[in-house]
Amino acid sequence: MKVYLAGPLFTTAEREFNTRLAARLRQAGHEVFLPQEAEDRHQPARVAFEQDVAAIDDAEVVVANMDGSDPDSGTCWECGYAFGKKPIVLFRTDFRAGDDPAKAPFNFMLSESATRLLLLPFADTETVARELLGALAAL
Repeated sequence: MKVYLAGPLFTTAEREFNTRLAARLRQAGHEVFLPQEAEDRHQPARVAFEQDVAAIDDAEVVVANMDGSDPDSGTCWECGYAFGKKPIVLFRTDFRAGDDPAKAPFNFMLSESATRLLLLPFADTETVARELLGALAAL
């Protein structure tokens, strides 16, 4: 399956997590587009934007990381762009909870756009990958 892997990519920890997760999904046979691998930090922002939009259009599913006190704005935009066009699988490993632990601790416009929502507080990369692979298989 062609996967667009969306998520924050601004810290070393974020980029390393993304790289490990993409590798695990690829090991399972998925074709993964990871923006941080395709973007050249010296290219104009418009080039990166157009490249990422084309990759979302080409993907069969968007998998998006919702970690953080407020999910990354670029990731949120990617989900909004994909909504209604293809399945969206959201995951969150962040253990910060909202007012109601049964609900996603982020904006309902995101949680309700998801085909699948995986709340995985404290999960390690392998657990996240295993859960994502199950969600992808169920699509």
